[in-house]
Amino acid sequence: MALAALACMPFPSDVASKEPEELLALYRTVDGLKSPQKPKAQQLIECARTSIGVTEGQQMAKLEIATLVQRYLQVEKEIQALESQLVTLIQTSAEYEWLQTVPGLGDKTIIDLLSEIGSFSHYNHPHQLIKLAGLTLRENSSGQHKGQKRISKRGRRQLRALLFRVMIPMIRHNEAFRELHEYYTIRQTNPLRKKQSIVVLCGKLLKILHAICTKHVAFDAQRMMRDIPELERAA
Repeated sequence: MALAALACMPFPSDVASKEPEELLALYRTVDGLKSPQKPKAQQLIECARTSIGVTEGQQMAKLEIATLVQRYLQVEKEIQALESQLVTLIQTSAEYEWLQTVPGLGDKTIIDLLSEIGSFSHYNHPHQLIKLAGLTLRENSSGQHKGQKRISKRGRRQLRALLFRVMIPMIRHNEAFRELHEYYTIRQTNPLRKKQSIVVLCGKLLKILHAICTKHVAFDAQRMMRDIPELERAA
């Protein structure tokens, strides 16, 4: 809706005299915006009526805004075309066949993941990936003081952010990860806080992805959930 406002009526003086229904009808003519919200349109009108923005030089400013909007739309199309090419390219990789069997991993996530780490075959052990992501634990201690253990954050920040970004929806939609997250947070012995559990699950995900890609097997949710009783006995 913000882009539609810039494209149609970029100045408060254009909006202030309009009714919500007029704005909505105008915004619906903008590509990609089929159902603008009336409360937001009403709020925009109210803000425009109390605006103290400058009113001089609007003709050239409107031309510049229109140019920037068109450039933004063009760049957006170029990004979409590039993403389409990347999806086609990633589907030809040997590891895509196994990675796409994991519920919650889409094509865009697989592209981002492989662009950060390369091929899983380059790593002899999944702990190398965990270290690369900066998820290894370190203890802040000094002398006799024993501090808390926290992740090192010494690895690739973008890879770590990607894992966190993937894990939140994966806990919601992937049954195996959801049950494991519940186990970590409600177990009687040493229960983890939710954020701590997500960190552990990020490491778990890297281990699973390394295993299925190097052993050429599909993701098995039932096998992953069978690990929970073993974890309980170990605790």
